[in-house]
Amino acid sequence: MTNSVNSQRPESSENTRIARAAGVVGSATMLSRVLGYVRDMVIALFFGAGPAADAFFVAFRIPNMLRRLLGEGSLTVSFIPVFTETLDRQGEQRAKQLTSAAFSMGLSLLVLLTVLGIWLAPWLVRVISPGFGDDPLKFALTVNLLRLMFPFLIFVSLVALCMGVLNSLGHFAAPALAPVALNICMILGMVGLGPLFGTERIYALAIGVLVGGVAQLALQLPFLAKRGFLPRPSLSWNLPELRKIGMLMLPAIFGLGVTNLNVMVNTFFASLLREGSVSFLYYADRIMELPLGIFGVAIGTAALPAMSRQISANDLSGMKGTLNLYLRIIIFITLPAALGLIMLREPIVAVLFQRREFDDAATQATALALACYAVGLVAFSALRIVVPAFYAMKDTLTPVLCAAAAFFANIVCGLCFIGRVPYVQGSGAIVGLRNAVAWTTQHFSLADLDHGGLALGASAAAFLNLGLLLWILRRRVGRLGARLVLGSTARIALACVPLVLGCWGAQRIGLVNNGRGFLFEAGGLLLTILAALVLYAGAAALLLPAELGRIIQIVSRRLRRRP
Repeated sequence: MTNSVNSQRPESSENTRIARAAGVVGSATMLSRVLGYVRDMVIALFFGAGPAADAFFVAFRIPNMLRRLLGEGSLTVSFIPVFTETLDRQGEQRAKQLTSAAFSMGLSLLVLLTVLGIWLAPWLVRVISPGFGDDPLKFALTVNLLRLMFPFLIFVSLVALCMGVLNSLGHFAAPALAPVALNICMILGMVGLGPLFGTERIYALAIGVLVGGVAQLALQLPFLAKRGFLPRPSLSWNLPELRKIGMLMLPAIFGLGVTNLNVMVNTFFASLLREGSVSFLYYADRIMELPLGIFGVAIGTAALPAMSRQISANDLSGMKGTLNLYLRIIIFITLPAALGLIMLREPIVAVLFQRREFDDAATQATALALACYAVGLVAFSALRIVVPAFYAMKDTLTPVLCAAAAFFANIVCGLCFIGRVPYVQGSGAIVGLRNAVAWTTQHFSLADLDHGGLALGASAAAFLNLGLLLWILRRRVGRLGARLVLGSTARIALACVPLVLGCWGAQRIGLVNNGRGFLFEAGGLLLTILAALVLYAGAAALLLPAELGRIIQIVSRRLRRRP
């Protein structure tokens, strides 16, 4: 371990800035997640895990996946380092010119992509979810929903560009609150417009998505105008800074393309399994997004501009210190969260979703997927810290190669874990591919986890991705303080023992899974979670005073400051 890592004090000004920004993003994300759960509870109430829900989740996944690919996934992380450098070295006027040019070019390309996507909608659905072809009504519904929601991509991708500008200027609240607007619009769409559509209520949800995209963009514009960075029409598409952003985006798009191929592959496999498998995976992923979104995404979002500034100032040791500190904090938060999700998976799913169209069988199936996803929660969260370190160094190629290796690992693990997929009759490329999958699962299956195997494969792939990135980063910049991280992780695992025992004991005495109705179940689950947190905090106070003290500083600072 180098002295440079050890010398990075938690009280440093850059880490304090990251902590403040992460607190803003985390607070806004918490609000977004709460509303997101309300949204998903309403979806589960009206549609359960049936064919309409499967159709919506597949249709929404396509523009949402492109949003991650072209929006905050590649555009934001490529735009921030170039924008920051332009602002620091060439001044505010040049940065404003870059913003307008990027906005105008992005809008034009997104409109063309949306028109193309609407035209190719049937083909896209057939490729991503070939199992839907067995049900013509379900297939047609998915295509119609996709065409209705595809323009969502335009607005939400422009939000990502606005987020890059505002985050670089030190404003994090408005971009972090954008998902809140989307969730509100989706809820209002189901509840307010739903009765107008009768048995086709799912279209009201799709309209809510489209209106939500407009609302997200509208929320950013006043804050850009206040800082003088409101984009204006521009044809200055030959700026060297734009070319630099494009050169950074290309490998980032390929890397995220590989990452999003994992989503497509899992959707492909899930469409071949029993009805509802797409929905089971969606609901489980939404639950796991709470700790991932609040902590992993929040710290990663705040750390990228900071690490970009440190790299720009040739402060390599400062960047490594930032990375080391927040890796330890991420593990401190997500390891107990993962164990809690595994131990309490069924009562959590039941309290959040089980009512009306979402029955006990759906709860058990979703709980299986949740446990398998939770296995990889630490890796999923840590990647949100490690990948931006490469982006800060303007290296977007290395994450591409590591993500490609993880993609193939996800396919192999998924095929080994899902169990047997049935053969189908017919001809054509899609049927042939489905039967190739069926043959593979017949001969190489290691388990019979059904849709849960897809979640477990994604978790295994995340750990492989993380390990490769850390190994490459160490070879490139020197020691990262691995002993400090591993020692902290060992103490965190020991501190989790009382938490696990508390969750187990609560189930043994019937505090959860008591079958006495929603209020008793929700109350018992809340008490169990609070007790588990107290047990973990008590053990952490003895074993991890530094990490616990840092968390307390971040929380207390947020209580004293307005977002």
